[in-house]
Amino acid sequence: MQANQLTTYTRGDLTISSPDHEAVLKLASLAIVAPPAASASCIPAIGEYWPGEGGINGGLFQGSDRPYYLIVPTGADAEGKFEFGSCGEELDGAMSPHDGMTNTADLVETDNDYPAARFCAKFERDGHKDYYLMARREASFLEGTVPQSFSQARHWTSSQYSAHYAYDMDFETGWLYCNDKTSKRLVRPVRRKYF
Repeated sequence: MQANQLTTYTRGDLTISSPDHEAVLKLASLAIVAPPAASASCIPAIGEYWPGEGGINGGLFQGSDRPYYLIVPTGADAEGKFEFGSCGEELDGAMSPHDGMTNTADLVETDNDYPAARFCAKFERDGHKDYYLMARREASFLEGTVPQSFSQARHWTSSQYSAHYAYDMDFETGWLYCNDKTSKRLVRPVRRKYF
């Protein structure tokens, strides 16, 4: 590389430019994984209602590819009691410990009946239709940030354990369990808000 040539990386209103190609690559890789800066005044405190987002702020979850806020709807219509469904069937795609959105999509797109996931996928609030059944790590995270927003009972997650069992989170004790898919447990939809 000639001394007067610059390597430039641009993301939104961020620009990194330097004659040192390796430095630009390192800084760009940091910029890619870091969430964009957001005004603290536009993000409600954890546990407070997020206007227009369909629920309360459950906190910033790190996710597998990039961080996102978990939005948790409250109220009687945002909770139901269902079986996980399709006991004896192990769906290959619904095994993620952290990606409830993908798990839920896999569960509802099958011909088998998964009532817990279907309830969450059909939920709507504030014009949002992108709710899903939380994965086990998302449930563990919410048990640590907003446990008071959940009924003090066991809630299904979208993470299967096997053909006969799936994970549920006890919001009273904080324990994660494997339970028979025919058991009726509480179900609460969540959605993501990226920044």
